[in-house]
Amino acid sequence: MSTTPDPEFHGQHRPDPTADPSGERPASQAQAPQGQVPPPPPSSQGSAPPPPPGHGHSQPTPQPAYPQGGYPQGGYPQTGQTHPGQATAYGQQVLDPAQQRQWGMFAHLVPLIAMVLSAGLLGFVGSLVIYVLYKDRGDFVRQHAANSLNIQILTGIVLLVSLPLMLVLVGFLTYFAALAVAFVLHIIGALRANEGQLWTPPMTPSFVK
Repeated sequence: MSTTPDPEFHGQHRPDPTADPSGERPASQAQAPQGQVPPPPPSSQGSAPPPPPGHGHSQPTPQPAYPQGGYPQGGYPQTGQTHPGQATAYGQQVLDPAQQRQWGMFAHLVPLIAMVLSAGLLGFVGSLVIYVLYKDRGDFVRQHAANSLNIQILTGIVLLVSLPLMLVLVGFLTYFAALAVAFVLHIIGALRANEGQLWTPPMTPSFVK
């Protein structure tokens, strides 16, 4: 059975009922140019503004640099001439703060013990030895060793003057008074050094700095 073509549309294409009369495709069926990705459809929700700078993020606070070994208990200023671990002119290293406190205390205790055991004659030797060995190994230990040596120098001067005065009995009083004052000053100096504090003995000239 043959179908008779409709003479009205014979030789012509049937129009698409869904097509736009103007001949253009609807926007929903439009294709993007070849090689390009069509942009995403705009969102119905507005985009949130970017957070302000630094919001939710704390900037790290720079920490100051501290010398090796930390600061001693009580604290003491550094002159800037020596630093822990720095090599001295004799190839020795500068002591850290804890070691400087320790030897600053020994600078007073060693001559104190020597002075007691020798009736005041060897205290000067103990102070001098520590001063020579440790004067370049830290500002803190140097000052305490110098103070200890100054105490012993003053004590030695008073002891020498007291020897001839013993003929009139006054020398015995000045001799033991000088030892007693040196004893007290060394005790105070040892305590200050152990606490990490600089200290200058009263009524003592600075023969050595």
